[in-house]
Amino acid sequence: MDTSQALRLRLRFYKDLEEPIDEVRQKFEDQAQTSSKDYKIKICENHIWFYVIGAKKQYWSPHLHIELEPKENHTHIRGLFGPDQTLWTLFMFLHFVVAGIFTIFGMILYSNIRLKQPYVFDLVVMVLMTIVWFLLYFIARQIRFNGNGQMDELEALFLKILK
Repeated sequence: MDTSQALRLRLRFYKDLEEPIDEVRQKFEDQAQTSSKDYKIKICENHIWFYVIGAKKQYWSPHLHIELEPKENHTHIRGLFGPDQTLWTLFMFLHFVVAGIFTIFGMILYSNIRLKQPYVFDLVVMVLMTIVWFLLYFIARQIRFNGNGQMDELEALFLKILK
């Protein structure tokens, strides 16, 4: 997967295998039993998570979530790359704060316009929140760019397990 060309912040992929789901899951369980100083594999039913651990782990290190879906005698795999859950939660929190401030000052702006009161401050805050939204997006793009190498490593480990 070409991680540098996608617009999305959380990259997805799909793969079909001609093997039944139990055999595919067993491959991942076998790999999870072998210890690695760089990667951890966590399995819960048909969901598999790959994490970067140890000295390679950075705040921008991605994780890979795999979901196995049974189809008629074969397995459909859905993959999703994402940032660390703590970082993702922080970014979602910041987006909600920015959206809340934008909405509140939008209502105050409307009220001040209707009441013929000064509204420059409200307009400035709304413009600043729009700039912060774009800034958050570009920071997230940079974090994903920093993690591209590790995304490729996680994908290579995933493909190695499937062979």
